[in-house]
Amino acid sequence: MDIDHAAKCLSELGNPTRLAIFRLLVRAGATGLTVGGIQKRLNVPASTLSHHISHLVWAGLIVQERDGRTLHCHTQPGVMDDLVGFLMDECCKGFDADSDASRAG
Repeated sequence: MDIDHAAKCLSELGNPTRLAIFRLLVRAGATGLTVGGIQKRLNVPASTLSHHISHLVWAGLIVQERDGRTLHCHTQPGVMDDLVGFLMDECCKGFDADSDASRAG
């Protein structure tokens, strides 16, 4: 994952409704939930829910699949692992004091 994709994911998850949708879909597992199922569990108006889901799809955090007239949503496999890995990648590596000082000047 690159820094731009990580920033996009974190930005979209920074909204409480989108974070709640994402967490619900994580809990649902690979089968995910229908849009109606998400709406029922979170009590979010349909138009508002559609708006938030589109943001999560745009960021690549979830996918939607149509089955006739029903939309199923589920998390995008591996994206959250990639995001957490990106955030933790530099953990405990320390700094090269000489190179940091030259960049600050």
